[in-house]
Amino acid sequence: MDFDETLDLQQKVARLQALLEVSRRIHATIQLDEVLRVALEIVVRELEMDGAYFTSFPFSEGRIPPHVLLNPNGSGLGGGSFRFPLPGKADEVLTELVVIPREGLPLTLEQSDFLERLTLQIAIAIENARNHERIIHLKRVEQDLASARTIQRSLLPSSVQEVIGYKTAIRSVSCYEVGGDYLDWLRLPSGEQIMIVADVAGKGLTSAMIASSFRAAFRAMTVTGLSLVEAARQLNALHYAEGPEARRRYATAVLFRLDPKANVLEVVNAGHNPALLWTGPAHGPVLLEASGTPIGLMPSAQYASERYQLEAGARLLAYTDGLTEVFRGEEEFGIDRLIDTFCTGPLQQAEAALDHIWTTLEAFTTEPEQRDDMTALVLLRDGLEEHHG
Repeated sequence: MDFDETLDLQQKVARLQALLEVSRRIHATIQLDEVLRVALEIVVRELEMDGAYFTSFPFSEGRIPPHVLLNPNGSGLGGGSFRFPLPGKADEVLTELVVIPREGLPLTLEQSDFLERLTLQIAIAIENARNHERIIHLKRVEQDLASARTIQRSLLPSSVQEVIGYKTAIRSVSCYEVGGDYLDWLRLPSGEQIMIVADVAGKGLTSAMIASSFRAAFRAMTVTGLSLVEAARQLNALHYAEGPEARRRYATAVLFRLDPKANVLEVVNAGHNPALLWTGPAHGPVLLEASGTPIGLMPSAQYASERYQLEAGARLLAYTDGLTEVFRGEEEFGIDRLIDTFCTGPLQQAEAALDHIWTTLEAFTTEPEQRDDMTALVLLRDGLEEHHG
């Protein structure tokens, strides 16, 4: 090997070593701003350029500036410049590296080759930094959702009020971290029990926020002593007045007032799927159907209440449509199966009745995941011997 060949080989090895070293420096951080700063510093200092900068970063939503970096001994940005695109995934161009040689001189072949190789390494480092930011953001969102789930669960009654002469149970399971179902149970100073099962249109965080607002309004109205009809009317007006987005997240709801001394149940159904009431063990189920539109859907709505005398052995099941809209292939569980499931389950213990419903739904469905929020309330009046029908 002659002298020229040896020198050429040594230069290639030196360039390779230099490229490896700058690659190490670029990949030493996963912070996007630092990746960009180090890359420009290498270009200006190692290649002795007057300046270098990146063009805009459309993926950064305006957070990252162009990152101009100048050689303090250079002549500024007045000379000619050369652009090197940074390739991304699917033929995407992440940005362009713009370099400004000293005194406007053209780049040498070695400099161009080095910069082309360097931009590939910068592009990889940028993608790694972006993925790192996505992971951090995702973890932050997961933490926020976990906190939101904890808060939403804490808003459910920790245990329903003990009602003399009755067995009671509630259950609510969201399909996502948080959901739009709302269930509440309040005891008035008179001893009357106020119950509500509601379902905000949609699922997820937005519906959960609407449900939380709905809860605050409902509780505030309840303590003022409003009738169920007036409470439903005012809730509707308040929800509608929140604007178009709130109206798209209207709520169906069924409200109950139980007088355990007189054994009278009052019901107002605002666009909700029918609750199921057996006024006594010898009677078939009464479908407590809607007397008005869903809450927040129309600017003004009228509601009506119905009252029922509860005999010994009476029972009530209120629920959201997540219980009936469970599928096995094309076949829906439906309200008839829900009625049969409730009737054939244990009718002396409310919690056991809910366990039986959930177990039956799990055995019925072939869906890999729960697709809707599922909420139910059970009220059983004492005095029922083990009886099915």
